Amino acid sequence: MNDTVRELIERSNRLGADPRNTNYAGGNTSAKGTDTDPVTSEPVELMWVKGSGGDLGTLKESGLAVLRLDRLRALTDVYPGVEHEDEMVAAFDYCLHGKGGAAPSIDTAMHGLVDAAHVDHLHPDSGIALACAADGEKLTAECFGDEVVWVPWRRPGFQLGLDIAAIKEANPQAIGCILGGHGITAWGDTSEQCEVNSLRIIRTAEHFLAERGRPEPFGAVRDGYAALPEDERHARAAALAPYLRAIASSDRPQVGHYTDSGVVLDFLARAEHPRLAALGTSCPDHFLRTKVRPLVLDLHSDAPLEDVIARLKELHAAYRDEYASYYQRHATPDSPAMRGADPAIILIPGVGMFSYGKDKQTARVAGEFYVNAINVMRGAESVSSYSPIEESEKFRIEYWALEEAKLQRMPKPKALATRIALVTGAGSGIGKAIAHRLAAEGACVVVADLNAQAAAEVAEELGGRDVAVAVSVDVTSEEQIRAAFDAAVLAFGGVDLVVNNAGISISKPLLDTTARDWDLQHDIMARGSFLVSREAARVMVPQDLGGDIIYITSKNSVFAGPNNIAYSATKADQAHQVRLLAAEMGEHRIRVNGINPDGVVRGSGIFANGWGAQRAATYGVEESELGEFYAQRTILKREVLPEHVANAVFALTGGDLTHTTGLHIPVDAGVAAAFLR
Repeated sequence: MNDTVRELIERSNRLGADPRNTNYAGGNTSAKGTDTDPVTSEPVELMWVKGSGGDLGTLKESGLAVLRLDRLRALTDVYPGVEHEDEMVAAFDYCLHGKGGAAPSIDTAMHGLVDAAHVDHLHPDSGIALACAADGEKLTAECFGDEVVWVPWRRPGFQLGLDIAAIKEANPQAIGCILGGHGITAWGDTSEQCEVNSLRIIRTAEHFLAERGRPEPFGAVRDGYAALPEDERHARAAALAPYLRAIASSDRPQVGHYTDSGVVLDFLARAEHPRLAALGTSCPDHFLRTKVRPLVLDLHSDAPLEDVIARLKELHAAYRDEYASYYQRHATPDSPAMRGADPAIILIPGVGMFSYGKDKQTARVAGEFYVNAINVMRGAESVSSYSPIEESEKFRIEYWALEEAKLQRMPKPKALATRIALVTGAGSGIGKAIAHRLAAEGACVVVADLNAQAAAEVAEELGGRDVAVAVSVDVTSEEQIRAAFDAAVLAFGGVDLVVNNAGISISKPLLDTTARDWDLQHDIMARGSFLVSREAARVMVPQDLGGDIIYITSKNSVFAGPNNIAYSATKADQAHQVRLLAAEMGEHRIRVNGINPDGVVRGSGIFANGWGAQRAATYGVEESELGEFYAQRTILKREVLPEHVANAVFALTGGDLTHTTGLHIPVDAGVAAAFLR
């Protein structure tokens, strides 16, 4: 790796690792240097710059755009003026050096035109606080003297790059600038000097705000708006989550994220939060993620739940009307179509913030950006007043043709994108295979299992907190099931797809089957499935997004075999639950279907814990041969594996069988006695 590139990546990773310096995927860094032209073998001047959409904290060489400096700087001779500056982004492609690499971002001109070997453009809360203060230019001079120069707001692009280049040339003493309504830019002759200058601007602004800022910039705590105790807060959040997801998803389904950090709760408790929230966020990165402003509940923290739900519906209708008006006020004939009028951020005093996006990471990052916005508001209000850029400018950014083009380039969502699944018994065997398949198809997955360690291991395999969470649950316990669903809605905003898979197997002749055997078998599977499905409906109905409930039953629900009375009877109970619930839940667009596997031996926790030995003894074969024994009694002579059951779950939920409910799908390689009639 070129030394210049190595230094750039190391600097970028250090800066991006500290949220005080910039937000996720925010800002960009660059370095200029020489490399060998592979055609002429002569040195060539290049610029390496973080590409569009990348994140500084995790930047790798593949995330850099590499451009020839001579061609990039030659663009100033053909620049048609600010009215046509968007056309310059396409011209960057003709400046690229070599193949591969990331697409150049809109900020490429800033880095290329500024006469410095190294440039950092960052979005620190402290810098944006000065940039969004009503008298930001004056405060910048007070904070930095002539070391940092004020640049009035201008939308990112080629002209902003020209402006900053001219300011640097006119101010040789300056180490950087504050970009009004936006962020900071710093430069240096070496990578080390550039990083030092960036951090000097950020930390100096932090100290200035801390020393000069007045206490309680958000005002006094409002009566009735203080944070609820943690247990009450989380219980209220879980109760509201399905209704809030319905609000955020009326245009298109969204995944949610819940935040009750002290920063959020304090903001919502203060007198000035309604005024400030209505002003919206300012930094382009902020409002592109959070929308122009949040939806804010205007009731006390302990208002009755039914009053809160009713008021939220009223506020949602008003929010949609206002957003449509915002679009109509500023849209031009060539503006992209309105993308949706639902809020991305919902603020509930005393409870916290709910943020939404196309997946968990997007939802989580949107919430992080609004926390950045709160920090910016606090800083600006502490030394002046918060004064974000004009609404018309926000619209120009939100509905920028370049932003629309970026959205159109995004890959097509996977089949289960935005869907949130809860799978019981997901720590091993069939449940584990189902969890893996659903996650692979784009779902967020709640891995529920009696074995907490096994559940945690599967969740980690699936990709961690932005893909899966683990919950320990005994399905015979109403309280634990409720807690599992509460954990699901607090992690991802709701639940759309539930798989009733948890179970045990007791294989005994009738005369050896005790009442306790019978009760245990039915408590875990028949009663447990009922309790899980009931809790699922309590979440799915208020979401108003439909849903799927899948029962992993068995061929034994229709096949009568010996020495299996307790297990087979409870499977028949589950099978009829499918029919009963399909008939009842259809009006809510909740589909209920079942899957009837034959014995799934490989990877099965049930078979490994004694069931396999019992069934092998019943059939007179070695336990190690049980899978092959089951295969040979089938029409296809093939063993059924956990993955085959997972495939059937996806077939039912992946989007092709939208009009199917009350169905049982055999996954048994063909057992004639278990054919459905």
